[in-house]
Amino acid sequence: MSGPTGGFLDALHMERSGLDPASGADVFLLIHGYGASTFSWRSWAPVLERRGHVIAIDLLGCGQSAMPPDGPYGPVGQAGLVLELLGRLASEEEIEPGRVTLVGHSLGGGIALLTALELQRAGTPAGRLVVLAGAAYPQHMPPFVKIASTPRLARFLLRAAPTRPLARQVLRSIVFDPAVVTDELVDGYARPLAREGAAGALIASARHIQPPDLPAITERYRSLAVPTLLLWGRHDRVVPAWVGERLARALPDARLRVLERCGHLPQDEGPGASLAALESFLGD
Repeated sequence: MSGPTGGFLDALHMERSGLDPASGADVFLLIHGYGASTFSWRSWAPVLERRGHVIAIDLLGCGQSAMPPDGPYGPVGQAGLVLELLGRLASEEEIEPGRVTLVGHSLGGGIALLTALELQRAGTPAGRLVVLAGAAYPQHMPPFVKIASTPRLARFLLRAAPTRPLARQVLRSIVFDPAVVTDELVDGYARPLAREGAAGALIASARHIQPPDLPAITERYRSLAVPTLLLWGRHDRVVPAWVGERLARALPDARLRVLERCGHLPQDEGPGASLAALESFLGD
């Protein structure tokens, strides 16, 4: 994998919970989507804590992580940081990749795929992979990403409009039923966007959101022999369900679960149904 990480590993915010990894417990590494944070996993983390050790990270430029102007904000750079983190954990705490389940949503799903590919290339494959509405193939970008990738327009909107109304509007546009967009949901997603440096990080991430060698990356999916759960909303308008269907055909050991009356946020729109699919997969 190309793309330097520039020593930004210590800039990542991490939240750890659950069983002691030294006990040999499974490790779940949770990677959120574009512009989100560890808040995305508030319904999943307590369930996974009972099964193993949970590590939820804020990607560089997101949540409580640092927001440097020159960070490696593309998926390849972010995956490089995840690989560095796993390497550090392996050396300091004897957490082996084979005990790790990579869990990624949206952009984080693409980062989890990249990470799993590199772990397999290194001969230390992950134990399992869970991809929720993951960015995996070339596709049309949703409107909010197109706007964010236009620096002048994005900076104007982020300065002129309050963060909470912007977050509410985006959230309502990507879910199936706008009624799920509560004040709590809006606050959780909007809060990090008000931090200094957040606008620049959002713009840089949007401008590099699709790796230039993505077609070559997708050719490698057929070699990824890791048990994988693909979880999609039937009505996802950000990463459409055809992406999950195509990925299910490409991956050698994948099962696809499609949730009805669900958009781009399965863990927020249907926490019960998404967790049931997850626990069935983990049980098998």
